[in-house]
Amino acid sequence: PYEWEVVRIDVLNALGRTEEAHAFGWSCFERTLNADHLRLCLEALPDFEDVEAEDKAFRHALIFDSFNSALHFLITWPAPEHAAKLIIARAEEIDGNYYELLGPAADILESRYPLAATLLRRGLIDFALKKARVKRYRHAARHLMECQSLATGIDDFSRFENHEAYLARLQHEHGKKTSFWTE
Repeated sequence: PYEWEVVRIDVLNALGRTEEAHAFGWSCFERTLNADHLRLCLEALPDFEDVEAEDKAFRHALIFDSFNSALHFLITWPAPEHAAKLIIARAEEIDGNYYELLGPAADILESRYPLAATLLRRGLIDFALKKARVKRYRHAARHLMECQSLATGIDDFSRFENHEAYLARLQHEHGKKTSFWTE
């Protein structure tokens, strides 16, 4: 448990084994992406080394096994530029079932990173439609309108469909879901 890990770090520091405490704290962070572990590690470092360690933490988050854990860490740290990189690099891992994470993350990113916000909202839309989650159709329709609004601020959709192509695909694949389209 997190509390025991913190106690171990405190005990190691009290014994003067600061390098061991830092190494243990860092290994806990690498395993869990727990921001509190990272804060403990950074607090113990001298100036400028903490910036380097924070950058290392962001690089680790970008390749972390769990996309959702990485996104949660990067959004709450906050490191929105790294969250946007994660989303764009690993868009196929977006699971629209996690609306409690994706919706707020999209809200945070939309002003500076509209493509990343759009991809999160598309994940919510796609999940609702593919899984026929009728109770989510109203929200999915709102997300679609938000995507349309964000599309004007996206100069390059890169490898992703532009809004018109995405909308056309939705209509082709889910055109018979009238309760969604009425929304």
